[in-house]
Amino acid sequence: MLVLLPPSEGKAASGPGEPLALDGLSLPELTGARAAVLDALVTLCRGDADVAAEVLGLSQGLRGELERNTGLREAGALPAGEVYTGVLFDALGLAKLDEPAYALAERSLLVFSGLWGAVRIGDRIPPYRCSMGVKLPGLGALGAYWRGRLGEALPAAAGSGLVLDLRSSAYAAAWKPAGELASRTATVRVLHEREVGGVLKRSVVSHFNKATKGRLVRDLLAGGLEPGSPGELVDALTGLGYRVEVSAEGTARKAWQLDVLVDEIH
Repeated sequence: MLVLLPPSEGKAASGPGEPLALDGLSLPELTGARAAVLDALVTLCRGDADVAAEVLGLSQGLRGELERNTGLREAGALPAGEVYTGVLFDALGLAKLDEPAYALAERSLLVFSGLWGAVRIGDRIPPYRCSMGVKLPGLGALGAYWRGRLGEALPAAAGSGLVLDLRSSAYAAAWKPAGELASRTATVRVLHEREVGGVLKRSVVSHFNKATKGRLVRDLLAGGLEPGSPGELVDALTGLGYRVEVSAEGTARKAWQLDVLVDEIH
């Protein structure tokens, strides 16, 4: 099982540990590409602050992120699972997993990143600010930059089992499973089901879908569950108490789409 996650905008502060070692990250075939993005980002942030803030989409209150980016090579690195602190990662609760569940997380979870391409949760990285939607001078749009490179690296990482794709659209654009791999990939949509005027209605959950996705991954990990196909994933989630429907079966060109129904949004 390979679980694809988006990063979070919110990130922890730098730690006191050793600085980044690019050649120590997972998916070593991405090392050269990572170095190029890192150099371009640091160079941008050491230049005109107004230009850098516009490129990175930073408000006035976030200008401090520019200074943090300039020191990425020297800052103390942390495991990626500790760096990301957003809603999905809060619900995932990696720090609360027992040893077997955390070991499963280390080999199953892959976090996409505008700066690193993709990292595993045990990879040590410094906190940074650079989304997949950024267009870096000299490199262009990062989604397009990473697409071919991830396309070469990730099929091997996916192996022969299930790919559970929980990425947001910006990060999903950086790599799309194709062919036989697409037929064993599942995406998840969270729907809020409620009764309105005596009629049962469903609506797509936006912000809180991240929390639901984090919880369902946590429950799979805590249960030691490694479904090998989208069908096995449906069975596993149903066994964990989730209400799951298959809205579209996968093909050689399109992933399976699963709907997780929730009565309450939290």
